[in-house]
Amino acid sequence: MPLSIYAGPAALARIREHGLTPALFSYVLGASGGPKWFVLAGIDRILFPAFFAESSQPVNVIGSSAGAFRSACFVQRDPVGAINRLAENYSQTVYSPKPGPGEITHKARELIDYVMGRNGVMEVLTNRRFKLHVIAARCHGLMQHYGRYRQMLGLGVSAAANTMNRRLLKKLYTRSVFSAPDSELQINDPYQLNTEFIELGFNNVKDALLASGSIPLVIDGVERMVAAPEGMYRDGGIIDYHFDLSFGPQDGLVLYPHFYPRAIPGWFDKALKRRIPHASSFDNVVMLVPSDEFVASLPYGKIPDRKDFEKFDASTRIKYWQKVISESDRLGECFADIYRKGSIMDVIQPLPFLCRAS
Repeated sequence: MPLSIYAGPAALARIREHGLTPALFSYVLGASGGPKWFVLAGIDRILFPAFFAESSQPVNVIGSSAGAFRSACFVQRDPVGAINRLAENYSQTVYSPKPGPGEITHKARELIDYVMGRNGVMEVLTNRRFKLHVIAARCHGLMQHYGRYRQMLGLGVSAAANTMNRRLLKKLYTRSVFSAPDSELQINDPYQLNTEFIELGFNNVKDALLASGSIPLVIDGVERMVAAPEGMYRDGGIIDYHFDLSFGPQDGLVLYPHFYPRAIPGWFDKALKRRIPHASSFDNVVMLVPSDEFVASLPYGKIPDRKDFEKFDASTRIKYWQKVISESDRLGECFADIYRKGSIMDVIQPLPFLCRAS
């Protein structure tokens, strides 16, 4: 089967009692990961609007980096059209042989403009049911500077601090959550990193999206954000890569389409095998994941990633990425089939990575 479905203990219990129904979900989560998201495009096209069309339950749509871009598609009036624009533009992006941050930043702004279209920003702000929350990291110390060497030193300091204790990141970053008007979101962080909530408005939606995807050393951060505290805003994945958070105030489940059957809390945790999420953060999460069998069937037997820009020439990379986007429809069809048949309990499994994080 192309799709694997995992659930935390509380989520598994509720699905066992009620079945798989959109009314169970109060949150949708989108992780950082750059072009990895192509493998989820088919699921995204089924979830919004088809799956959630069968419920009136309000839903908070939360994302960092590429997950924020996807989330901004989900809350538009035509989510499938927006998802397709994101997949089309992102997959066909071509840079010069040695692009600098200026060129990549310019391309990122063009991508955001294309995805949001003429009315996307207003649709983000006026959607009464699906509320967008974009996560970025407001930097302190060395990471608030543009200079390459200061950023490199800042990343080294951040990695060292994070290795000692993830809580030390609060001295270096503030989690900035840009939220749609008239929305409620509570974030419960077991590490108690500093978190601020900023209201999205007509003049900061695109900047918030760019900031959320502003990878240090690759894309310029965003300064002078309208209606936000002063500072340099960078990639939300720095703090919240695959997340180690729980959400409120609604007690609904979290639907989390993800690339892997595992989660890495923050960007600096990628090399720390012991640093896995707290069980409390994934207790009520349902994770939709491409199966190992599906991934093996893809070209090159892997999910796309940013290194593909270096591994392949532009023509080869674009064909590969578009093939993955096409193949991802199998995941969406599989999810729709499970939902339609009511066979969720035949396939759902406990999450494989839950235990106390270090």
